Amino acid sequence: MHIKKGDQVKIIAGKDRGKSGTVMKVMPAGNAISVEGVNLYKKRVRPRRQNQKGETVMVVRPIAVSNAMVICRNCKKAVRVGSRLLGNQKVRYCKKCGSAI
Repeated sequence: MHIKKGDQVKIIAGKDRGKSGTVMKVMPAGNAISVEGVNLYKKRVRPRRQNQKGETVMVVRPIAVSNAMVICRNCKKAVRVGSRLLGNQKVRYCKKCGSAI
């Protein structure tokens, strides 16, 4: 996957298009990511104990990886990501400015 945990991403499709946030979780099997503050839904929680009340909780749901682009730290734009070898290490780089991500 071209998106890793901790990356800053911009949402390019869906109901939250234009928003940006940090990737909290990456799910390669489902080709999905969870982004902080994006794709929030209300979940009703039933009371567990006798004296506890039920409540509504905001839950972050995953979105498809294809709906997000990495934000480059250098040029501050949503960019495509490439990979190249630097010495013995594989490094991700910005395809607009060429700097390492």
